[in-house]
Amino acid sequence: MRIVVHDYSGHPFQAQLSRELARRGHTVWHLTSADFQTPKGKLEADDATGGRLTSKNLSLGAPFQKDSFVKRRSQEVAFGKLVGAEIEQIRPDVVLSSNAPLDTQAGILKATRRAGARFIFWVQDLYGEAIYRILSQKLGLAGRAIGMHYKALEYRMLRASDAAVVISEDFKPILKRNGVDPGRTHTVENWAPLGELAYTPMAERKPGAPVRFLYTGTLGFKHNPELLVKVAGLPDVEVRVHSEGRVANELKARAEVLPNLSINPWVPFDELPAALAAADVFVAMIEADAGIFSVPSKVLTYLCAGRPILASIPPQNLAARILTSVGAGLVSAPGDDEAFVANARRLVESPELAIQMGAAARAYAAKTFDIQSIGDRFEALIDDAVKQPQ
Repeated sequence: MRIVVHDYSGHPFQAQLSRELARRGHTVWHLTSADFQTPKGKLEADDATGGRLTSKNLSLGAPFQKDSFVKRRSQEVAFGKLVGAEIEQIRPDVVLSSNAPLDTQAGILKATRRAGARFIFWVQDLYGEAIYRILSQKLGLAGRAIGMHYKALEYRMLRASDAAVVISEDFKPILKRNGVDPGRTHTVENWAPLGELAYTPMAERKPGAPVRFLYTGTLGFKHNPELLVKVAGLPDVEVRVHSEGRVANELKARAEVLPNLSINPWVPFDELPAALAAADVFVAMIEADAGIFSVPSKVLTYLCAGRPILASIPPQNLAARILTSVGAGLVSAPGDDEAFVANARRLVESPELAIQMGAAARAYAAKTFDIQSIGDRFEALIDDAVKQPQ
């Protein structure tokens, strides 16, 4: 088949899926946004794809205006048209689109229909639900009105899709309540590209050496950076953050009076294994408002690297349930800063526990993140979507 995989963010695992589909004989175009400020994965083809994968990092030619609602929306609409033009030129059999802002996704869906292709909505987050919660708090009635618009748009697009892929079973009842056909809704949990993240087992800590905490990735409205500051206040620790943007810049100012807190640029994907191997503990966090709707993908990358994970995540969130069930980290609820710091202190004071949790993390990733079986599932649901009656 001729397949377009659109991943607005440029994450590693979606790119790995595109390579896997190309290895299976499909002709694949992998489209991402060069303007969206976030760490990028390995987007290039490799020899095994046999020339069947084309990767394009598309740009509007201007920085992404994340903090301006009006400018941001204008750019998201324009980017949907940019991707849409690619789709209409390619004329694929199917488009699989993920991580797209809803105005972008709307443009992609319209172009997909004009090209006569099938559309699969890969749901990483229920953006309409998030927009409604956030803007209702910030703007009151006006925010609720905007949020209702985006909730309606999201579910309307999901109902119009030939299939939906959700990253957790938790999403299915919500989609069903909003009229999305359960027979066309498939669950494929996110993963990380295990084979592309070289693994270095944890070593015993050297006496007197600080315990190194690491946070990598985006810092935004779904995160509480104050937690990083609080961990940096503990004795005998170092907190290293790899992030960029407004919140990272604010943290950098705080770090001037906290010598054991350092703020650094994002790590290029080919340098990520070494950066992860240098850490003793990984940090993950997401605010309570995210609930079940956003599963932090960095947790999955952390699992591959085989280190314990210190997490502030709602207990009902899939990532929290994974960490707890496999014993790969210590989880506290958002807002419970005391428990978070106590968990950090426990990992500092219990190196044996840290090694045990790191081993459990790596074992889970090795068992679960098999790209061949994941490719089988996507290939089957793509085939099913293409065969659906119009």
